[in-house]
Amino acid sequence: MIKHIVLWRLKDAAEGRSKIENANLIKSKLEALFGIIPGLLRIEVGLDVSHTESSSDLALYSEFDSLAALETYQNHPAHKAVMPLVLEARSERRVADYEV
Repeated sequence: MIKHIVLWRLKDAAEGRSKIENANLIKSKLEALFGIIPGLLRIEVGLDVSHTESSSDLALYSEFDSLAALETYQNHPAHKAVMPLVLEARSERRVADYEV
């Protein structure tokens, strides 16, 4: 199993929406991918509640049945459709992928 974790800091505003509006929109669009992409076993998106200087604004936790399934997810048209929103809204991204 592969675990895929992404942390984003978001711009204060992008695409005419506030940070919180973009965070909620990204969350709903990413969570809607469950059941669409083969090999995606679990997906969870959380909004930061601590709002500290070192916090990220948005966290993605997902599980895949294999590294190939993660690659399928990353290249799937439904995932690619969400990417312009994320790219425009984010100011920083960190990712970790690991096998368990």
